[in-house]
Amino acid sequence: MRIAFYAPLKPPHHPNASGDRTMARLLIAALQQGGHRVDIASILRSRDGTGNADRQERLRRLGLELAERFIRRCRVDPARRPALWFTYHLYYKAPDWLGPRVAEALGIPYVVAEASLAEKRRDGPWRLGHDATAAAIRRADAVIGLNSADRAGLLPALGHPERWQTLKPFLPVAPFAAARAGRDASRAQLAAEFGLDPSLPWLVTVAMMRPGDKLASYRLLAEALARLPKTPWRLILIGDGTARAAVADALAPFADRIVWRGRLDQSALAATLAAADLFVWPAINEAYGMALLEAQAAGLPVLAGVSGGVPDLIADGITGRLVPPHDAAAFAAALADLLAAPATRRRLGEAAAARAAAEHDIATAAQKLDHLMRRLTGDGTP
Repeated sequence: MRIAFYAPLKPPHHPNASGDRTMARLLIAALQQGGHRVDIASILRSRDGTGNADRQERLRRLGLELAERFIRRCRVDPARRPALWFTYHLYYKAPDWLGPRVAEALGIPYVVAEASLAEKRRDGPWRLGHDATAAAIRRADAVIGLNSADRAGLLPALGHPERWQTLKPFLPVAPFAAARAGRDASRAQLAAEFGLDPSLPWLVTVAMMRPGDKLASYRLLAEALARLPKTPWRLILIGDGTARAAVADALAPFADRIVWRGRLDQSALAATLAAADLFVWPAINEAYGMALLEAQAAGLPVLAGVSGGVPDLIADGITGRLVPPHDAAAFAAALADLLAAPATRRRLGEAAAARAAAEHDIATAAQKLDHLMRRLTGDGTP
């Protein structure tokens, strides 16, 4: 079937990498794997990050104008009419001004994925965006939840709990499984290239370096590492961004124990993850963290702080370790335990890889999405 896809926060082809862009692309790929044609309905970014009422009103008017254009095109050329509208990631700062109007006018199902609703924004500077998001949730035929932490806030607007459809975060597991199979060769190559001692445990972190929660997580990681001055380890950092200098400053006391890899393509990323021993990330205010899933798919145990949907990905004591949020002491204690127990790390890593393959592969997501799309449209054919 033909599906109109819209991401109001960031279009799938935006030049700046992020977890949000990655998931948008993965959703499109999963829908296509299910045999559907996916058209990008609009590239309008509806996000207002400052609470500017005038800007929000301009975006509202522009969004509604673009919706009317879309409707007119479909009526002039019925072959362009989608069978379903699919919006990814809407919340009070980035509402969907197009989808509900188009779905209503064309009489097609309206589906949203990864939505959140914060009642505390009802009377604040983002009231317009909050109200629009609440209306979109009420209008939605299904809300696909990638983060279980969003469910409680959405239920009052959903009305019927069955409209909530759980979809576990996913990715193509195969490239990471292949990298895991080549772990020894990748480890030897990295050891030679960067002077890493293969007899020491290698920690790895993958995250954008930007102000806010990401920088706060890097700083908490530095604080935790400082509590283990005599424990042997090396840290491989993968990522870049505007806060790189601040990240380097936070980790300066360990400069001789860190390898900076910058941004990597998927092949190099998978190989580096598979070659390491433990993924570490405090995950402050993380929605769920695609990097955590990539690490597990590559056979790595993960040590992370509890936040949002992170527990949806990491089974504490089974595929990794979870510690209280914002707690450097707890993070350091768990890290010390894992560094001292290579057999435990291997056991957790093996379980992480198995769980990623069984529950988080794109093929599983494609099947579930296809079933939902067909049920909502009543279409039994591709």
